[in-house]
Amino acid sequence: MSSQESAAAAAKSNIPQVLAHSPKDNVAVVVVEGLKAGTKAFGVVTENDSTFTVDVKDDIPIGHKVALVDLSDKDTVIKYGQDVGRMVAAAGKGHHVHTQNMKTKRW
Repeated sequence: MSSQESAAAAAKSNIPQVLAHSPKDNVAVVVVEGLKAGTKAFGVVTENDSTFTVDVKDDIPIGHKVALVDLSDKDTVIKYGQDVGRMVAAAGKGHHVHTQNMKTKRW
């Protein structure tokens, strides 16, 4: 089964591949193993049960984030509707967001 077929199957069965917690979020968390570049990932916003898709541009491990909008260096990362960090390198919509391009503001 191709990644596109897998995404279509997930959307039809209402099984999300990515989750955003708030409509304000600009990243979503990957909740499946092996999310591959080229997948049109099915997502759910848990706060209001709305759905969305995002064209994934990189292979992204489970638990890591995918950009829902184009993010530039120094942009604030919003997850859970809250500021969780800042970008230290750009990541376009659909790209992997993790320690290589985002840092927490805690330290």
